[in-house]
Amino acid sequence: MKKQDSKQERIDEKHVEESEKQLEKAHNEIEQWKGKYLRALADYQNLDRRVRDEKEEIRKFASAITLARLFPAIDTLRKAKDHINDAGLGLVFKEFMAVLEEQGVEKIQTVGKDFDPHQMECIEVVQGEDNKVIEESLPGYRLHGKVLRVAQVKVGKKI
Repeated sequence: MKKQDSKQERIDEKHVEESEKQLEKAHNEIEQWKGKYLRALADYQNLDRRVRDEKEEIRKFASAITLARLFPAIDTLRKAKDHINDAGLGLVFKEFMAVLEEQGVEKIQTVGKDFDPHQMECIEVVQGEDNKVIEESLPGYRLHGKVLRVAQVKVGKKI
């Protein structure tokens, strides 16, 4: 009987070892699948965020091309307002600029500022304070911080 009990114990131990190996293997596979799932989830969340950000960016700047095409008309209207000096024309120009501001368009401030080649184009160097904008020939505009048209300016230089 002892031999049979001993034999049975060895069989049980062998069975337990095999079960433990299978259990460990299954646990490792579970961990691998869990890691893959978490990586896939993170990738999906990053993609979702990136797509949402791109859509917002497109929505934000969709009008940029149309607005840029309006700038020559704005320039003409500004010149007419300054030349004719009519109160009605001034009011129309002011309302037009208010609508642009509501859309996120802002005029780049230049006169008296340091020359910034990212927002300004120097069309002439004149006598004045070094690297300061002396005069603006053509205004520049930004839409939500993005330059739509650089300002054309005259920059000072000590002669």
